[in-house]
Amino acid sequence: MQEPLWTLGTMSGTSLDGVDAAMVLTDGVQVLDFGPDAYRPYSKAERATIRAAFGQWPGDPGVAAAAEVVESAHAELISRFSNVALVGFHGQTLAHDPGGRGTHQCGNGALLAGALGLPVVWDFRTADVEMGGQGAPLVPFFHHALARRMGATEPLAILNLGGVGNVTWIDPSHAAPESLGALLAFDTGPANSPLNDLMLARQGRVQDEGGTLALSGTPDTKVVETFLSHAYFYRMPPKSLDRNAFDLLAAVQHLKDADALATLTHCAAAAVAKGAEHFSGPITQLLVAGGGRHNVALMQALTRCLPNVAPVETQGLNGDMLEAQAFAYLAARVKAGLPTSGPSTTGVPAAVGGGKISLP
Repeated sequence: MQEPLWTLGTMSGTSLDGVDAAMVLTDGVQVLDFGPDAYRPYSKAERATIRAAFGQWPGDPGVAAAAEVVESAHAELISRFSNVALVGFHGQTLAHDPGGRGTHQCGNGALLAGALGLPVVWDFRTADVEMGGQGAPLVPFFHHALARRMGATEPLAILNLGGVGNVTWIDPSHAAPESLGALLAFDTGPANSPLNDLMLARQGRVQDEGGTLALSGTPDTKVVETFLSHAYFYRMPPKSLDRNAFDLLAAVQHLKDADALATLTHCAAAAVAKGAEHFSGPITQLLVAGGGRHNVALMQALTRCLPNVAPVETQGLNGDMLEAQAFAYLAARVKAGLPTSGPSTTGVPAAVGGGKISLP
């Protein structure tokens, strides 16, 4: 077992708000303490450069420009921290097609290692996809460590509402996350991405702050019902999604802004409820992390669909930084030679350790 390390994890999600960075003290098994965290928003121009490369693969037009934005933003943010032993750099997902072309996160960890003078763990998803896994979600092993840290004894679930929603069902009675029956994880469906995309397209705003506009609207139940008939919801987990797997903006184009947002919000919540039907057993609580938990309309919709819904802050956790913390934890696992995903989280045939380490 390796000595505990202060590891810095970073995350730039598909909702494109900016870069999160957070420090975790971990030996790759236990989460021993949380350190400082910071956030760097993308500028409007940076966001547009990255958005222009969505759906693109290495060498495609716009990818190099997007990678440059991602690398410089991360280098700027990481350089604010001190006493960092190891960096976990996720990069920016531009395309995700497991079983097809693979997965593409732009941003070169080796360049960052050289610029920062720190060892960087990166390219977390490729090994999983190459072995036949979905390559996502990757946070479940961290969720398991958090449940153990909380002292939980009964099954619970942690839901992350980022651009795409993902959920982890956890049985904390299992000591190792790769143990049979310890975890079940999958992407639930679209979450913040369609909401943010609609606000940008119609009002030139980054998001519906707090879900205020959505609260004033009425959801179109026919759109929600059609959405829930999508084949994805009937596939057994583990399973994952690209942010553009559903063309929800087209489905609500006939609606006024408030009604369109209310409809998209109900789609996101209904997708989580549909996903809960796949859980391995009943849960004592559904803890919510990610930007979506700040959306009052979305949290109200979830509470109507499912019991015992609460933000992760009720357990003393930071829901804004959970994914960045997860990649700090996963980086320590990679360094220790421990698996980062398994059959019940990504569908990979056997537990696999992803990530590559670049030294300065």
